[in-house]
Amino acid sequence: MRYVAAYLLAVLGGNNSPSAKDIKKILDSVGIEADNERLNKVISELKGKDVDDVVNAGLAKLASVPAGGAVASAPSAAAATSGTTPAAEKKEEEKKEESEESDEDMGFGLFD
Repeated sequence: MRYVAAYLLAVLGGNNSPSAKDIKKILDSVGIEADNERLNKVISELKGKDVDDVVNAGLAKLASVPAGGAVASAPSAAAATSGTTPAAEKKEEEKKEESEESDEDMGFGLFD
């Protein structure tokens, strides 16, 4: 993913056909050593393609992915039938938020 992100940054910067050297320069600027095999794979897959077309094709594929709307309403429906009070539900939400915050930084960075 870091190689794709660096490629897209180079394209956004005005370089419509970034080379491996250009992408390595971007990755080096944030302290990441580039893997030549992965870097060359990204470049070969995107070579000669318009990035806007590639992104739009990906968005079309994402449109078919379920968003989970039905799953999100299931806990509230279960709470309504079980007779739990909104205060009890709020406490459960707070506990969930606390656990999410503790897992927020698990040693992974955006470009790791």
